[in-house]
Parts: sequence; structure tokens; C-alpha cells
Amino acid sequence: MGVALAGLLGVPHSALVTRIEIQENKVKANRELEGGLEEVVEIDLPALFTIQTGINEPRYVSIMGIRKVAKKEIKTFGVSDLHLNAEQVGLAGSDIRLEKIFLPPVGEGAEMLEGKPEEVALKVLDILKDRGGVA
Repeated sequence: MGVALAGLLGVPHSALVTRIEIQENKVKANRELEGGLEEVVEIDLPALFTIQTGINEPRYVSIMGIRKVAKKEIKTFGVSDLHLNAEQVGLAGSDIRLEKIFLPPVGEGAEMLEGKPEEVALKVLDILKDRGGVA
């Protein structure tokens, strides 16, 4: 999602980031690669980063903080407050249309393949050929 969003926004991106260091108009980011490898990249700002879990230590809100927030007014804005018109928001302003929501069809149960790894691999290949997964 992050990579697609960066493309739509026209900004550089980096995914699987495990560490960020901001330097004036650039960011030095460590990103996770396959096999436990790590890459360090420098990216101009503005940019979009997708962050790996565990990049920072979460800060938990105190009970006093929760009580303070509960008393705060939530300010809402209408279309005119944002200087937009009705054609720019909601379904009329969206390029995305939901066509259908459905549950996938219920199929047969899983088939357990037994045997030596070579035999199982050949069985899997046969199944894929029979069902059109491999030409």
C-alpha cells in the first residue's frame, strides 16, 4: 500500500524501514532485506516510508491522560469548512467504486501429501498441471 501511495503522490519511498535518521532535507533509512540483510539508503524529503514493527518503543497513555482526552471536544468540519464542493467528496468525488463483496466459495478440504520430499514435489507439480497452474 505504501509503495502504491508514494507512486500516486509522486514522492520517493522506502519500505521495510527499521531505523530512520533525519538530516536537513534528507532521510537516512535502514531497510530490511531478505536473508537478514540490511540496506542503508538516503532519500530526499518529502518521502513516504513503510515502517517495520518494533522500530520504536510504544508510549502508553496514563489514566490521567485518558481522562483529559475524554473531556476534549472533537471538532468536526463540513464540506464548506474545507472549501470543497459536494462533487469533490464522498462517492461523487471518488475514483473507486465497490462492485461486490462476497465470501469465497467453499471448496473441498486440504489434501495431505505424504512421501519423500521428491515424491511430494512431483505430486504438487502434477496437481498444478491438472488445474492449469503450470503449462
